Amino acid sequence: MDWSTEQRTTAEKYKKLEDIPESERKYKCHTCHLIVDQNPCPNCGETKLEIMCPLDNCHCSHEMISGIEYCPLCGKPVCPECGSHDVVQISRVTGYLQDVSGWNSGKQQELKDRMRYSVA
Repeated sequence: MDWSTEQRTTAEKYKKLEDIPESERKYKCHTCHLIVDQNPCPNCGETKLEIMCPLDNCHCSHEMISGIEYCPLCGKPVCPECGSHDVVQISRVTGYLQDVSGWNSGKQQELKDRMRYSVA
């Protein structure tokens, strides 16, 4: 992923999302699908808001891509073309496709560590 200079600076400044001061935080509301500056959401009142990673651009126009990268700040999977964090990562497990978001942390780390090859 080609992060912008501003994004790289942010990733170097903070080691994890919780390190971002509350005054600089943005939140994702998955109920009304908005990005808001405060918790709870001023639009719908949702209280369980996710701290938004500053490297997330939230607008991925790609329906399907063959590769995946991981955010250097929050570690979540991102679209390698645009950097959006709103991706669903699937893997073929013994003949069927499965969303990997339900996997435990050990299995997800194993997926990140896999070597990928392409046959030409």
